[in-house]
Amino acid sequence: ERRFFDPAIYKIVIFDQRGSGKSIPNASDDLEKSLVGNTTPKLVEDIDKLRRHLKIEKWGLVLGGSWGSTLALAYAETYPNDLDALLLRGVFLFGPDEIDYLFSNGGTFGQNPQAWETYCRYIQDTSKDWDREQKNLLGAYWDRLTSNDCSVREAAAAAFVGYELSISKTYIDPAIVEKYLGTPSILIPFAVMEVHYMLNNGFLRRGQLLDCIGTIKHVRVAICHGRGDYVCQPQSAWRLHQALKEVGCEYVELEFVSGAGHSDSEPGLVDAMVRASDKLAIELKS
Repeated sequence: ERRFFDPAIYKIVIFDQRGSGKSIPNASDDLEKSLVGNTTPKLVEDIDKLRRHLKIEKWGLVLGGSWGSTLALAYAETYPNDLDALLLRGVFLFGPDEIDYLFSNGGTFGQNPQAWETYCRYIQDTSKDWDREQKNLLGAYWDRLTSNDCSVREAAAAAFVGYELSISKTYIDPAIVEKYLGTPSILIPFAVMEVHYMLNNGFLRRGQLLDCIGTIKHVRVAICHGRGDYVCQPQSAWRLHQALKEVGCEYVELEFVSGAGHSDSEPGLVDAMVRASDKLAIELKS
């Protein structure tokens, strides 16, 4: 996410959450240990421990996209006095409707029928009880992602991640898909952590992020969301924007980016995010 910030203005801090990236253990190396303490409250604590470790009195700006927008909001609502601004992309509030739309009830079928049917077909083709598993696709994926058989884990991860990548961009880049599907250290954590959090409602109380939005009404908030985002629906960004206005947030800006999907590599979204971070930099200096 460095590309969204002017390094002459911002000190950029990036971290990999528990179980993924450079965090140890990576889910692809030790699945069981990677899930220990892997919850939203623990990740929120990790962010603040990092702030204190780096001797940063207050974050100027916290950025989060997709699941990261959830985590950024959860952090801000837990430590509202330890940041000045939020920059969010592809808002996901962990409402039951958002989870079901994406992974359970075929909400994406309307615009991406092939992707949805492929997502379902992997479970159907590997199921001994399709009548049961078709009613709990996330649970079915979890059973395979946590299998003792490495080949089963990798096949399930490839099917799950392939589905999401295939609906994330306006124009699909085969090279990006190949990069993810061919790199277990990226592929396994991507699938395992997403299903882990989806099955547990993000380790958040239902409606928590909007219910507690008043705690951050003093924070400057900029939201960029692709109008063609089929992963995180634009209505989530609108709900957040309206909730912030309702509690009296003085600085909340929302841009729906035409011609952009979900991925942070979409040119229109990159442009919007850079403009938003530049504008927030000016605001934070005032």
